[in-house]
Amino acid sequence: MVLDNLRKYRIILASNSPRRKELLGGLGIDYEVKVLPGIDESYPDSLKGEEIPVYIASEKAAAYRAVMQEDDLIITADTIVYLDGEVLGKPRDAADAARMLRLLSGKTHQVITGVCITTQAFQKSFAAVTEVTFDTLSEEEIDYYVSKYAPMDKAGSYGIQEWIGFIGVTGMKGSYFNVMGLPVQRLYRELKGL
Repeated sequence: MVLDNLRKYRIILASNSPRRKELLGGLGIDYEVKVLPGIDESYPDSLKGEEIPVYIASEKAAAYRAVMQEDDLIITADTIVYLDGEVLGKPRDAADAARMLRLLSGKTHQVITGVCITTQAFQKSFAAVTEVTFDTLSEEEIDYYVSKYAPMDKAGSYGIQEWIGFIGVTGMKGSYFNVMGLPVQRLYRELKGL
């Protein structure tokens, strides 16, 4: 089996994201989901770009340290949409989702995922960056997407694997799966190297 080196670990995905569950499952490894409530996802204002999701993923990992078993390998992650130095997080409401999509319309932004792999003996963090270019979106298209889909749990108010990605994304440089929330190719490489 590939990733035989992981047999000694109980792999835990510390995320309720259905997309992260699907993507990690695609690597063919056995894992379980364990989510601690109330983890603070704030970050210092001095952080920029890749530093932000790596910091948040590391803070999430720190919250698990107290409850880790000896054979646990915990994967934490955080994804941001970054446009012109501004973080577009999860929208507060439909109006905020529409506002973010208007900002992304006709522009190129970065989707950055920070990942932290933690055991009792070590910790490794990394970031993956994907550039995504959107076509100009009409108000009708934005309203349709916000009302028919569920952008409220997604950074930047969109899921690339949904309707808005089909009609709006004109180009991409980097990992598609990173835009979905987990850079699985890079994660696989890091896990293989443990």
